[in-house]
Amino acid sequence: ALTKTCAKELEEYCSGKREKFTVPISASGTAFRKSVWREMLKIPYGETKTYTEIAKAIQKPKAVRAVGVSCGANPIVILIPCHRVVGSKGLGGYNGGIQKKEWILLRESQV
Repeated sequence: ALTKTCAKELEEYCSGKREKFTVPISASGTAFRKSVWREMLKIPYGETKTYTEIAKAIQKPKAVRAVGVSCGANPIVILIPCHRVVGSKGLGGYNGGIQKKEWILLRESQV
């Protein structure tokens, strides 16, 4: 049932009908990574935050690179919106490729 709900919510997200997911998620990782992922979950649909802003929000202002590594280690992309975290001078990286990150962000900002 959970898989069906997740698939339905992803389909709704992709068609522009859903901005927030309700399926419960649990990701394995270090305490630091989990804190980064929790902070990413707070970024509203259609908005972005920088790696620096995330580092400050989790009370680790000097851990900007570690935030980037944690974004790259995100095991539940889209549901944990690592695509909404950008660099101060550009988009930054994305495991799925920068073109996909651009596409997702553009799609979110137009819906």
